Amino acid sequence: MVFIKAVGAAALMMTMSMAILLGSTLAVAMPTSPAIGIVNIGRIRKLVAKYNLSSILVFGDSSADPGNNNHLATTFKGNFPPYGKDFFGGRPTGRFSNGRLPTDFVAEALGYAAVVPAFLDPNVKTESLSRAVSFASAASGYDDLTANLTNVLPVWKQLEYLKHYIIRMRRLMNGETKEMIKNAVFVLSMGANDFLQNYFVEPNRPKQFTVQQYEDYLVGCLIRDVKEMHRIGARRLVVVGVPPLGCMPLVKTAMNSAVCVDKYNIPALSLNIKIKNSLATLAGELGLTAVFADAYGAIVDAVNNPKKYGFVETSKGCCGTGTYEYGDTCKGQSTCKDPSKYVFWDAVHPTEKMYEIIAADLLNTVLTQILA
Repeated sequence: MVFIKAVGAAALMMTMSMAILLGSTLAVAMPTSPAIGIVNIGRIRKLVAKYNLSSILVFGDSSADPGNNNHLATTFKGNFPPYGKDFFGGRPTGRFSNGRLPTDFVAEALGYAAVVPAFLDPNVKTESLSRAVSFASAASGYDDLTANLTNVLPVWKQLEYLKHYIIRMRRLMNGETKEMIKNAVFVLSMGANDFLQNYFVEPNRPKQFTVQQYEDYLVGCLIRDVKEMHRIGARRLVVVGVPPLGCMPLVKTAMNSAVCVDKYNIPALSLNIKIKNSLATLAGELGLTAVFADAYGAIVDAVNNPKKYGFVETSKGCCGTGTYEYGDTCKGQSTCKDPSKYVFWDAVHPTEKMYEIIAADLLNTVLTQILA
């Protein structure tokens, strides 16, 4: 049995120009999550066999991108040191962390692979994609405009690549491909960039929507994408909720705040509630097993109670000063001595240890709901 502390989903990319738009904090209480999650790997693998779980297909942003952005004409990349410092061989892969992502740990626990390959990696053989693959693109979001602002893959394009993937699998598996897609678990992890790269920075969406209206718009985009996944063949789906945006070191720095910034946590929490409710409705309409993996309360609990999880530093990242560096500004920077004591690797993204903790929540979601 493997014991992993259960914390929610990953923090995501944002732009530095948001600093001038940040307002004051609001004094509201934040929820907390269960302290410890226990992942029984043996039981998971038995359920994988019993329910014929075929593969894990990943969509999203930097919380799930293992290197697809390396092959795009975008500046939102993490394929240089110190990223990958603690990855196998100490090499940067495009993952925005010092090591692996939550979906890597999930794939390993399911018995598929130690890492989830990027679909756009030209060096990956088709056989290596059959049990786990990621179409995720750092800096993407539910809103197509979010991806367009940074020239990365919107969800519709990620789903286009899924169709290309299915064609490749047909050549490999012949008539078994349809069943393989039906028995796969689809994981979708995004949403933070829609606020932190788009709504709170760019002028277009605030002119069109209030914050609450934009949340509804994002839910509409999610519903559209889930219906397209279902049309393609998805029958099992995990949607990872938006993390507490105001707890990122970059936001705290921009706000000159020592605590999480409620102005940015409140929309994330509200959007999560709407997503969870919409998934329940969709599940009934489509005959889809669709579950929500909480991110919000769990990360807040880790930030507010670091000793429970073995962390020491929650307000700064490990890269550089830990206050503003991420992406290009993290390139070539010195790092802290022990990343395992840090919640965040850079000013936006978690460390590998935090990602491993996050994976427990995903695994328990798969164990208790998708495969039950």
